[in-house]
Amino acid sequence: MSEPIWSLGLMSGTSMDGVDAALLLTNGEEIAAFGPGAETGYRPGDLTALAEVAKDWRRFRPASGMAAEVLARAEREVIVHHAAAVTRLLAETKIAPEAIGFHGQTVAHAPDEGWTWQLGDGAALARMLNRTVVWDFRSADMEAGGEGAPLAPFYHFALARHIGAAAPVAFLNIGGVANVTWVDPSKPSPEAEGALLAFDTGPGNALVNDWMQARAGAPMDRNGEAAAAGRVARERLSGNAAAAFLARKPPKSLDRNDFSAALHAMDGLSVEDGAATLTALAVDCVVAARAHMPSPPSRWLVCGGGRRNGTAMRMLGEALAEPVEPVEAVGLDGDMLEAQAFAFLAVRTLRGLPNSAPGTTGCAAPVAGGRVSAP
Repeated sequence: MSEPIWSLGLMSGTSMDGVDAALLLTNGEEIAAFGPGAETGYRPGDLTALAEVAKDWRRFRPASGMAAEVLARAEREVIVHHAAAVTRLLAETKIAPEAIGFHGQTVAHAPDEGWTWQLGDGAALARMLNRTVVWDFRSADMEAGGEGAPLAPFYHFALARHIGAAAPVAFLNIGGVANVTWVDPSKPSPEAEGALLAFDTGPGNALVNDWMQARAGAPMDRNGEAAAAGRVARERLSGNAAAAFLARKPPKSLDRNDFSAALHAMDGLSVEDGAATLTALAVDCVVAARAHMPSPPSRWLVCGGGRRNGTAMRMLGEALAEPVEPVEAVGLDGDMLEAQAFAFLAVRTLRGLPNSAPGTTGCAAPVAGGRVSAP
């Protein structure tokens, strides 16, 4: 087995609130050590062009004239702020990574149409940092018939082994969109048949965040306080847009805005009742996901910002038969887990190992995705 190397992973999610950077010592199969991590938050005005592109991305595919200029500025914003996140983290440690895993910034994701769009030129980042950058993790998977997402499951497999899981476990990531990975750690490798089943469950934080922004001028329902004070309006959830997606067999993935119509169903509700109802929708989708799993997981380990929402965690605990815990319960860092995943995937790409498989994205066969750009 290859010797481990230090790799640095970068992640900026669909909430676009900052860049996570994390160091990981790995050979792409096992985790030898977790290095430090840091979040670099965006300040007001940092992402003016990117926000414009994300708000109306159809205007920029393809882009010409003024739209092309805005798109170029957005691309520059992504690169500059990711480079700053790397520089900040490396200034705080003596670790020198041999690779940087760069996810880029997702603007839109349309697996049904066979494409996904992440802004961020890895070759430009490699030149800026004078380091090897591994990037464009999704394209090869989609070319092989996959949905290009989710990409963290291979890392989840390594984590399940690392924590000594003896029975299947579910990693639930609650970001803007929620996704789950069912892991059978007894299998020999993540690409082995039956080792992994991964898919997006439905909305995560995005709908609640949009509701709070529109109705209360707040970026989120901090700790689920608004939802805790509200009543779930179950009648508003009947016949919602999630039904067809929930019935679909995985693998399957979503765009952040695929369930935005659910917001209109909240019209007339108080801030608190709308937050409670949208939180319940996200939980309902997770519960529905359990039916697709080969067997019930022994526990649910929750990462992503949603694990800090006390109301969502309480609802999940009440709705699921198995224990529901934040990943910190097993000694993992829920803030840095996705950034660590791209550090892990970068090493797998350098070694020519698969990063996705039929059970994670629906690709025809295991795919070794990612591009490598030398400085």
